[in-house]
Amino acid sequence: MIHNIADRIRYLRDKSGYTQTDLANRLGISRSAVNSWEMSLSSPSIANIIEMTEVFHVSADYLLSLTDKLTVDISHLNTDEQEVIFKIINCFEK
Repeated sequence: MIHNIADRIRYLRDKSGYTQTDLANRLGISRSAVNSWEMSLSSPSIANIIEMTEVFHVSADYLLSLTDKLTVDISHLNTDEQEVIFKIINCFEK
């Protein structure tokens, strides 16, 4: 279980296949800022947290480690793609 935002950012970044530089470029910040977050030397601003929820398609509660319940935003997918996701979830729930 991940207990802090630093580890959660690193986990989501790695899972998404981004380098620190990739994430920094997506957020319009320096790589050293991302590195500082991941080392718990500083914390992202509210604006950066909101941007990361969009980049990683997760809730702010999940990103901030307030919950381990992962919810994924699929609203950016078309109807057919969403239906495939729902079918996959149904298979795992059975």
